Amino acid sequence: MTELQRKLYRQAFALALITIFYNIAEGMISTYMGFQDETIALFGFGIDSVIETISGIGVAHMILRIQQNPNTPRDAFEIKALKITGFSFYILTAGLVVTSVYNLYSGQKPETTFWGLVIASISIFTMWALIWAKMRVGRALDSKPIIADAGCTRVCLYMSVILLISSLTYEITGLPYIDAVGALALAWFALKEGRECFEKAKSISVCGCSDGCH
Repeated sequence: MTELQRKLYRQAFALALITIFYNIAEGMISTYMGFQDETIALFGFGIDSVIETISGIGVAHMILRIQQNPNTPRDAFEIKALKITGFSFYILTAGLVVTSVYNLYSGQKPETTFWGLVIASISIFTMWALIWAKMRVGRALDSKPIIADAGCTRVCLYMSVILLISSLTYEITGLPYIDAVGALALAWFALKEGRECFEKAKSISVCGCSDGCH
């Protein structure tokens, strides 16, 4: 491994750590404010951030493994992290769907979605910056897993946009069902991410490949 490659892998690892710590902070704040303001979209967004932390730990572990030996296949820790992440996304999907349907039926609405606006705006900027940085490093290393991680961050960006739209729409219109609809949109993305996690774990277990298996 060249000195340039080592430098790039250090950057990739730093980006993984930033993603982990940002998701921890975002998850704690979002779930707390979502619970306080009774907005299921913000609360679900926070839970998603917590789940993304598990995925981020798996990515950080993967980068360290590749640094030490680029030719080693993904290990049991990474596969287990994918399965735990996928299962957590399925639970989140079920919770969001059930709660959203109940809120639509009962007419339950948030006290405010102001914090959803604030958090979503910060998240959009942060995710965009992380996507750009991860894609730059991933392309420089020609690393499919790092580029795939940038793709996962892009999904987080999409979810942030959904939260922003639903929060802004509710603040403007005050329509009671907007928050629940936003939560259902988040549930769709959570389901998609969960399915992809299990597909990745299955493909790795079957083919036993290394850097290109994702």
